[in-house]
Amino acid sequence: MNRSPARGVDVVKHVGIAAVAVAIVVIVSPGIGTQPISVIEAWRHWPDDSSAVHHIAFDLRLPRAVTALVAGATLALAGGVFQTLFRNPLATPYTLGIASAGSLGALIGLKMGLAGTLLGLPQYSWCALLTSAMVVGLIFLLAGTTYRLSGNALVLAGVTIGLFCGAMMMFVTYVSDVRETFAIVRWMMGSLEKYGYGEITGIIGPLIVSWTVLIACAGRLNQFEMGDELAASRGVNLFRLHLATIGFASLATACIVSVCGPIGFVGLIVPHAARLVIGRDHRVLLPAVALWGAVFLVVCDWFSVLAPVWAGRWTGMESTAAPLPIGVVTALVGAPLFLVLLGRSRRVE
Repeated sequence: MNRSPARGVDVVKHVGIAAVAVAIVVIVSPGIGTQPISVIEAWRHWPDDSSAVHHIAFDLRLPRAVTALVAGATLALAGGVFQTLFRNPLATPYTLGIASAGSLGALIGLKMGLAGTLLGLPQYSWCALLTSAMVVGLIFLLAGTTYRLSGNALVLAGVTIGLFCGAMMMFVTYVSDVRETFAIVRWMMGSLEKYGYGEITGIIGPLIVSWTVLIACAGRLNQFEMGDELAASRGVNLFRLHLATIGFASLATACIVSVCGPIGFVGLIVPHAARLVIGRDHRVLLPAVALWGAVFLVVCDWFSVLAPVWAGRWTGMESTAAPLPIGVVTALVGAPLFLVLLGRSRRVE
């Protein structure tokens, strides 16, 4: 497998197009919602922070879109790294049980009635971060040795811990009352409903560091994909590569889960689709995957907001329903799309 230096034309073509797509969804997002506000009208009210249009477009819709951009980019990037690292096309950001651990922590926080904020994040989000960090440490402890980490051992440890956390979540739900159960179930479906940028600001620092480290490992991931022996012969320290990529991908995933809840399929579908179109050079693939993951989740969020409105128009009834949970929409869109991509990849092979 030849890994020639990434050509500038490839970077401009694939990453540039994805960046333009991100810019388009950012511009359009203030005009997407249940209230009929055009994109032009929304941006015309940008300087007037006292108007109702500004409040709807830039205090409600744009923060929601930014949250979707950050979450989609993170989950897609982590998914692409894990699929390469574990040599498993079904690997996702949640393979190591991070989502289950974060969900368990958040559920415990909700059960305890932690409704305040700390450093811009809800207290239950800190519970999610804490349990996710504990699980990452436990996975390294169980699956690693001083000198070597086994990918299969990591996956098995993650699956086991995920099953345990799932059982504990069912127990917490079982002992909760109706109000607590509703809050728990709603959180587990994923949510992008944000007012302002406080929660994203609270996690953006660790996310930027994680994005930088993962993309910086792209060249070594190219070598790793050729095989352990060849990568080692070319100077790749496999232990450090596993430690850096798994550690920072898990950290980024934990941050997103703590704020948005578990959102599936983004880290599975986007890397698959990108590999079919872009190829397997991670120096181009990883930045493009992050950008297209951001676009994918924003578009899914548009659908979650507009679907109840469309349903009301089709039935002739005015819809007052809340937006669909984003985790439900990504599953509805992602499952059939993944089957299509799977069939196409088989034909390519």
